[in-house]
Amino acid sequence: MTAENTSAPDHLADLHGEVLDAMSRRGPRHFAKLAFVLADADDPADADMARFRDRLLAADPGDELLTLWRRKLTAWDFEQSPTWSATTAPRTAERRAEIYDKLAFGADLRKALDAAVPVHEEAGPVTISREFEPWYTREQAANRSFYWTSYERLLRRKGWSDAAVSSLDEAAHAVVERLADPTRDTPYGARGLVVGYVQSGKTANFTGVTAKAIDAGYRLVIVLGGTLNLLRGQTQRRLDMELIGQENILGAADPNDPDALVGIDYQDDEDWPAKFVSFGARPSLLGAFDIERLTSRDRDYMALERGISALEFEKPDRTRPLYEPANLHAARARVMVVKKNKSVLEKLVTDLKKIGPILGEIPALIIDDESDQASVNTTDPKKWEDGKVTRTAINGQISKLLKLLPRAQYVGYTATPFANVFIDPGDEEDLFPRDFLISLPRPTGYMGVQDFHDLDTIDGGEGEAEKKHVRGIYYSTGDRLQEALDAFVLTGALKLYRENHGVASGPFRHHTMLVHESVRMAEHAVLAERIETMWHNAAYTGPEGHARLASLFDKDFHAHADGSLPTPATYADLKPYVSGARRLINQGGGPVMVVNGENERDYAQPDLDFDRTPNVWKILVGGTKLSRGFTVEGLTITYYRRTTQQADTLMQMGRWFGFRPGYRDLVRLYIGREETLGRGRNAKTVDLYEAFEAICRDEELFRAELARYAPLVDGRPQVTPAQIPPLVAQHLPWVKPSARNKMFNAELVEVRSPGTPIEPAAYPVDSKMTARNTERWKPVLAALSGTSTTCLLLPDDTSPLSRSFQAATTVISHAQLLSVLSSLEWEDGNVLAPHLAYLSQLDGRLAKVDDWLVIAPQRTQRNRIEATVVDQGPFSLFRRSRQSGKLSFGRISGLEHRLYAQQLVNQPDSASPGDSSPVLGAAQGVVLLYPVVEAAQDDEVKAVAATGAASADRVTMAFTVIPPKAAIDTKQQLVRFRTKDSTRPDAVIVKAF
Repeated sequence: MTAENTSAPDHLADLHGEVLDAMSRRGPRHFAKLAFVLADADDPADADMARFRDRLLAADPGDELLTLWRRKLTAWDFEQSPTWSATTAPRTAERRAEIYDKLAFGADLRKALDAAVPVHEEAGPVTISREFEPWYTREQAANRSFYWTSYERLLRRKGWSDAAVSSLDEAAHAVVERLADPTRDTPYGARGLVVGYVQSGKTANFTGVTAKAIDAGYRLVIVLGGTLNLLRGQTQRRLDMELIGQENILGAADPNDPDALVGIDYQDDEDWPAKFVSFGARPSLLGAFDIERLTSRDRDYMALERGISALEFEKPDRTRPLYEPANLHAARARVMVVKKNKSVLEKLVTDLKKIGPILGEIPALIIDDESDQASVNTTDPKKWEDGKVTRTAINGQISKLLKLLPRAQYVGYTATPFANVFIDPGDEEDLFPRDFLISLPRPTGYMGVQDFHDLDTIDGGEGEAEKKHVRGIYYSTGDRLQEALDAFVLTGALKLYRENHGVASGPFRHHTMLVHESVRMAEHAVLAERIETMWHNAAYTGPEGHARLASLFDKDFHAHADGSLPTPATYADLKPYVSGARRLINQGGGPVMVVNGENERDYAQPDLDFDRTPNVWKILVGGTKLSRGFTVEGLTITYYRRTTQQADTLMQMGRWFGFRPGYRDLVRLYIGREETLGRGRNAKTVDLYEAFEAICRDEELFRAELARYAPLVDGRPQVTPAQIPPLVAQHLPWVKPSARNKMFNAELVEVRSPGTPIEPAAYPVDSKMTARNTERWKPVLAALSGTSTTCLLLPDDTSPLSRSFQAATTVISHAQLLSVLSSLEWEDGNVLAPHLAYLSQLDGRLAKVDDWLVIAPQRTQRNRIEATVVDQGPFSLFRRSRQSGKLSFGRISGLEHRLYAQQLVNQPDSASPGDSSPVLGAAQGVVLLYPVVEAAQDDEVKAVAATGAASADRVTMAFTVIPPKAAIDTKQQLVRFRTKDSTRPDAVIVKAF
């Protein structure tokens, strides 16, 4: 039962709070015994378990006792590898049962708690880590938790659920425990990477990490906060508001003295001071330590005007190093948020050098937000001279920081990790996450991949997610830009309607639309002018405009409305709110704002500052700067038509991912389904939605593979971060995981090609190697000898008529083909290796291929030169030319031969009446085999024509292999990579399977 008088003391909740506090350091213990010891002698009934159970059964959601247990049980449920449990996994019924056992709770009480606090079984963070020395225990974390406790309280005030807070606690703890102990004698700098989702709250995670790290003893925190002041300022404000707090910002200034506040941050911020965390007094007066900011909201790091004293650390005992506990825990922490800019970082490096030997004593933490941008060294290793690494500007400055601070820990944060995991692990001064990689879970309430892509549909048809949120742009139906503008107005009106019908107004402070078609600034201006014209001609106040809005409301927004949120039954009920939405969008100089520029001043637009501007209701037109790091608040309508060939660039453009409280059913993505990639002869039409889906699959597969290898085996990691790159996959061939200049250390480890030709072009020049390769084909050539088949090519796009050619054919087993291909030698690295990794699994592990139809085409009688090859045949010889200065031939298979083979693969088990061509089964593949002589070797060709025998060292057995379409598993990944380690060129990399 709940307390009837809320002002009366709640003895039961007070007692349970004391008991649970006593368990904070050592985990669950016998509850009744501890409660009996702590219970007030005047009220021993407070320790009665039956009274506790009855209270739970009758409790309201806000009951204080229920709140205490919900928080504690959730924290214990989520805890990774606690000292009090060596057997149960977090977030499982088994873990909860173990907790109850240790608490010595009976069946009735367990049942009541399970009903009140269900086990959260959603996945937690996934960690790939090297073995590390444990130092940051839960007990130690509880002993020093001033800033973390403050941050945790703030999150709860913001409405975070117990599960969300515990999940953040768990993930932040996992990062900090893998950093080096700040009090250790021997310095060590850990390198790690935290992978979140695009716009999923990574800042909250590294704020939690910072809080826990400074509580534990880290005294210099450098946050690399993006490449623009706009982004850096966002991060600074967030840390100031949620971690550093009012008292540390004000310093010694009297908050009640206006003169003392001149020049201090946030005096013009509408959230100051109410929403900024407050400790009640300076932390140093409360037994903790203060934080000194070396950057502010509007000012990046500057050369220290008041001398180097700001970076000098006070030591009560000057005879001991700073990192000893007696000195460390009395020292102030320094925090700075620094833009990734060469000159800014140079100033910081210069100032640090002035400090001298104490640099080696400072436990420092460097957090790199969007760590795959600017931080990665993109200089081609081929350009390095005499083993000296050439570094890009930002990468070089970060490397200098890490050298200057031997106790610095580096933790990168990104949603697109592929560039980071392709860094050379052997480059000790670079940023490869050698110690750990942590993949954060998808947060509750987050709109992401699954909300826009139906990844589980089998036939590729439109699924529920696509119907609700995605609107394709096809050439045949027009560009739909007017419809997108109408949707923006409608959703604005729906937000105003919901505000007026009981939905909290907080989530609807901003309402935005993003239009992203090009990276070219000139095109942005033209597009913005076009949108302005469309807006003014839209007639939103007249009958034509209302008719258009009513039609769109009925067929789209009303049809897909969330039934739990207020939505008008008819457009007539919504119509009064349309004028209000239009007015808000049109305020401040019009509906459109262009977001681009060549320098910082171009981004100093008041309406871009979502923190300081009360209401941003705007259509944002822009390019790259809107696609990385920058959070577009209130984003509801996205109009997207820009192509790129890099998965990480494409994924970072997904600004429509994020949290949409109270309006997720209103979110719409207008995306190009027929967009042009490239120019001129190289231009091709691509499907942007398909591309996004492919990279979403890449990302989901990468996370799934991390989860697969994360569990320890016999207490040891299955894989380390250096073995992660083979887990990177590529589903769509034209979308690479990262930009070319970030993939110098990446090499293919596997290429899957169901139904697609595998055709090596670079064959050996060395005659002895060529002869050995030709001999290895002898059993296949023997089986082909003496056969002749008419291969009928059916009419297709290339020709309205049937064509045919003659060929020798045979069928060989999968094992026989694999044996031949695996034995071949290659001059400049095994060009077939990534394909062999795939073909070797078609014995039933990945898919089952029974056998292969081998086709050795014959040239027309007029052009035919026949010869025996290794005493088999005769066969038609094909003349091919190598590319200038290369091992590669310009082409191998003939067009008609390849089309014929592709028809067999595309339509297995089919044949026309009277057709003598082979029939291919669904579990059969095709091999086209060509004895090739180089066109430049005219003497050899003439000799062959005269003798009818081709020398094995002069014939290159070239081939094309087309696996059956069914030769793939349900994951559909196509490409895998690994990273070259310059210090371990022959190292074994984790197997792909």
